[in-house]
Amino acid sequence: MLEFFFGYLSLVIIIFSLLVVLSKNAIHSVLYMLVMFFHVAGIYLLLQAEFLAAVQIIVYAGAILVLFLFAIMLLNLREELSAEQLTDGWPASLAVVAGLLLTLMLSLGGFTTTFNGSWSPEKIKEITFTKALGQALYTGYILPFEVASIILLVAIVGAIVLAKRRLN
Repeated sequence: MLEFFFGYLSLVIIIFSLLVVLSKNAIHSVLYMLVMFFHVAGIYLLLQAEFLAAVQIIVYAGAILVLFLFAIMLLNLREELSAEQLTDGWPASLAVVAGLLLTLMLSLGGFTTTFNGSWSPEKIKEITFTKALGQALYTGYILPFEVASIILLVAIVGAIVLAKRRLN
């Protein structure tokens, strides 16, 4: 039964991810992304990672999609819809996608399911997933976590500078 739910969730995620990219209407793309985010949260629930499922819904389905909607509303998309679309680059796009799929298949070929980390599933169940995630993130991976936060801070400051320059 678990495999059925995983198959359903992964199939819906793939379909709605394609709809996000292929949709001509930006609002529809955001709505497709909302459905996709909820199904990703469902996969987290199947993995018994309730905290990540809640964060997925609160942060991505809530805050990020609202940000996308505000950005879409602030942009003038009527000019871009009336502009002539370039469709001559499809062979190059197809080659890039084929190369990415080949790289993905080759990288997954060396993937093993053996567990080599310091956190065993039994230990995670013993202290709860959220506590294990926090201990791993703030002890063993503190430097990458801090680097990611600095990069996000620089990106926010850069976006503010670009937005101020455009308004003046």
